[in-house]
Amino acid sequence: QDLSLPNGTPVETSSPASSSSLLNRLQLDDDLDGETRDLFVTVDDPKKHVCTMETYITYRVTTKTTRAEFDLPEYSVRRRYQDFDWLRNKLEESQPTHLIPPLPEKFVVKGVVDRFSEEFVETRRKALDKFLKRITDHPVLSFNEHFNVFLTAKDLNAYKKQGMALLSKVGESVKYVTGGYKLRSRPLEFAAMGEYLDTFSLKLGTIDRIAQRIIKEQLEYLVELREYGPVYSTWGGLEVELSEPLEGVSACIGNCCTALEELSEDMTEDFLPVLREYILYSESMKNVLKKRDQVQAEYEAKLEAVALKKEDRPKVPTDVEKCQDRVECFNADLKADMERWQNNKRQDFRQLLMGMADKNIQYYEKCLTAWESIIPLLQDKPETK
Repeated sequence: QDLSLPNGTPVETSSPASSSSLLNRLQLDDDLDGETRDLFVTVDDPKKHVCTMETYITYRVTTKTTRAEFDLPEYSVRRRYQDFDWLRNKLEESQPTHLIPPLPEKFVVKGVVDRFSEEFVETRRKALDKFLKRITDHPVLSFNEHFNVFLTAKDLNAYKKQGMALLSKVGESVKYVTGGYKLRSRPLEFAAMGEYLDTFSLKLGTIDRIAQRIIKEQLEYLVELREYGPVYSTWGGLEVELSEPLEGVSACIGNCCTALEELSEDMTEDFLPVLREYILYSESMKNVLKKRDQVQAEYEAKLEAVALKKEDRPKVPTDVEKCQDRVECFNADLKADMERWQNNKRQDFRQLLMGMADKNIQYYEKCLTAWESIIPLLQDKPETK
């Protein structure tokens, strides 16, 4: 049975018949708290476009919905990476109090030379799909007008050139100009949040570096194994009496090669991207925290300005009250998004680590089976006289 993350990403599990399948014993008890989905978005079907000036990849974005904000129940549009980047920038502008999910890095990831290779394109497709699913699951971002346009506009470039006349008002109404105010000190809960994010990103960065080193060493070992196995086969051709067991050892090493290659691919395609996404996620959360600090600093500065004035005013000026409202809005949205992020993180990493354990167990089981298979070839052989 397939499991799904809270963002809707399917997670493949091992066969129930496998004794090593940890995922089959995993119970997801933190789902959507009974929420009913009314918006489904997927990213698939990457296509390469070769033009005179540039070469690029587009992805099909399919939307199915019952929301009244959409004119049709289903849409299918094609978007390239820069369109996803445009969407994220617009969400940051119009929803500054909320955590915007990160995009995969624009440039080629370390170790990948060809950004048009099938492996790189598929890794990016998965990341873009997860990006949109995280927005779709958000109770505020999923109703953003820019997101609606991204999902439905046939020609997004034409829409961008129009200057976003209607939607720009949304962004302008919530842009905060801090004027260089400095915050005295963060409230304790947000100071603790900042310390946690610093530590979390530091630890993940260390794990990412070590994991990459492990994968590099595995691949180097794989090269040696591929040279090592055929030697036994060649030797078997010279030793008639030993040919069968030597061929068995060669085949065994070949099976171990295949198992190690699969393990390395799983680490590269499934493990590392999640680490990198959460490193970027923590940076996004830090940026929202900084914006919150700036608004609080502006509020404190305005309060001081009012206190220094000699005039006796019966009530606080309206602009100070508005600034206080922005601080409270920021605090509420940031805490809600932090809680949602922590829930997603708990689920994602539980799936990730359980999957990693399962893949490692399968790897060693395959190696054990391969070596056990040649034992009969070495036993109970009649002695030659």
